[in-house]
Amino acid sequence: MKIKNKTLYLVIVILVSIFLFACGKETSGNGSTNPSNTGNDSVKPGEPDDKDDPVKEPEIDTKPVVLKPEASKVQSEGNTVTQLDYSNVSKGCVIVNYKGSNPKVRMLLTGPDGIKYTYVLNGGEEVFPLTGGSGKYQIGVYENLSGNSYLPVFTYSFSAELESDFISYLYPNQYVNFNENSNVVKVGEEVSKGAYSELEIVEKVYNYVMKTLTYDTQKAETVKSGYIPNVDEILDIKTGICFDYASVMAAMLRSQEIPTMLQIGYSGKIYHAWISVYTKEAGWINGIIEFDGLNWKRMDPTFADSSNQSKQIMEYISNADNYKIMYKH
Repeated sequence: MKIKNKTLYLVIVILVSIFLFACGKETSGNGSTNPSNTGNDSVKPGEPDDKDDPVKEPEIDTKPVVLKPEASKVQSEGNTVTQLDYSNVSKGCVIVNYKGSNPKVRMLLTGPDGIKYTYVLNGGEEVFPLTGGSGKYQIGVYENLSGNSYLPVFTYSFSAELESDFISYLYPNQYVNFNENSNVVKVGEEVSKGAYSELEIVEKVYNYVMKTLTYDTQKAETVKSGYIPNVDEILDIKTGICFDYASVMAAMLRSQEIPTMLQIGYSGKIYHAWISVYTKEAGWINGIIEFDGLNWKRMDPTFADSSNQSKQIMEYISNADNYKIMYKH
């Protein structure tokens, strides 16, 4: 019988070719096709044999990116005692430079969310986050007179339009203080190597902190108000309190371009600190510790470490009702 339709003829030729090609191959136990292992057809030593390996995404670049707010004075206000630079408000932060000599100085920062943040000023340029989002902010700097009595030496109001909801949590600030030369940045890079996603970086950093740091019970009982973590020092002595754990993790993850929110509040009746992260894959993960395929569990590095992953504590920290957020840094 003659085939008059040329298109049909081509289809038949192609199908016959595929059939003959398939017959020249054997099927492995897992259902995949492999070249017949007859003599010279086997893979030679030194040649890659990854036909049975699952396809993996390429490793992501873990070279640190340390964002640095600069006091450019494009937008600034001040007096002989205090200088405020709010040129970086779109990046979610401001720089305050206390130039006075009073040993006990406080700064009050209030944002559009109405939350009042009280900071200790140590002198020199210090960075503070605008965690209330876009809107109007007010700053007040107060010098101590005696006891609990303070005198205002500088006040100012300004408006901010932030680039994004997470931009504040990429920059260093007074509570998560690091720079391009910080050891915590170098360690974060080493720990993150080989990761295929941001979530894997979070997992690697979390596991490193759990294995490296131990909880300092004595420090927790004696720490004074106004304490600020030194992340490189914590990594060196390998011990700390909840604030230290959270600050170290936040510094590592921020230097890996993963927005990380350091949260302070109450866990039950305990004044406590923990973190949340933002990833491109999942958005904000409020209190991440692990993913079981359905749910994220709260990232509370201190409790997870001190409890040695006990079932009772893991159940406690996975319940958001046990946490009350007061401040975000």
